[in-house]
Amino acid sequence: MENVIFTIFDIFNFGLLIFFWWFTLKHYRTLPKRIPVHFDFDGKADNFGSKRYSFLTPLLGTVLYGFFVYALRHPETANFPVEITGQNKDAQFLIMETFLRWLFVLVILIFMNGQDYMFRYSFDENVKPKVPLSTAILSVIGSLITVFIFVAIFK
Repeated sequence: MENVIFTIFDIFNFGLLIFFWWFTLKHYRTLPKRIPVHFDFDGKADNFGSKRYSFLTPLLGTVLYGFFVYALRHPETANFPVEITGQNKDAQFLIMETFLRWLFVLVILIFMNGQDYMFRYSFDENVKPKVPLSTAILSVIGSLITVFIFVAIFK
């Protein structure tokens, strides 16, 4: 059963990555020559660059996807917060495999939210991000807390 769920998760993650590239390519032509590439804490652009920078986050997402796929295929190379023994190996690997898949979803959604905000800000400086960065960061921190609790329970 877990293999089916993981396969669906993997297809979903790959689909998110493809959608991210499609979204970027779809909007690339309509972007102005200069786009915001960095924002301050208030959400105002404080650095601008060529529209070619719009490919930076999908490229970074692709690299992260490769890293996650490698880590999932070779779980023994990961750094675990507890010692891996014969008794806890299966549980710890299951927790790690689930968490990495979930973490990729969160990270790629954060990247896509930032990309969407960057594109919309290029045309209107008064727009707001669809998801505030604080919410995105708290979701990652909450996920980390949850995984550490599970790791401690099954150590």
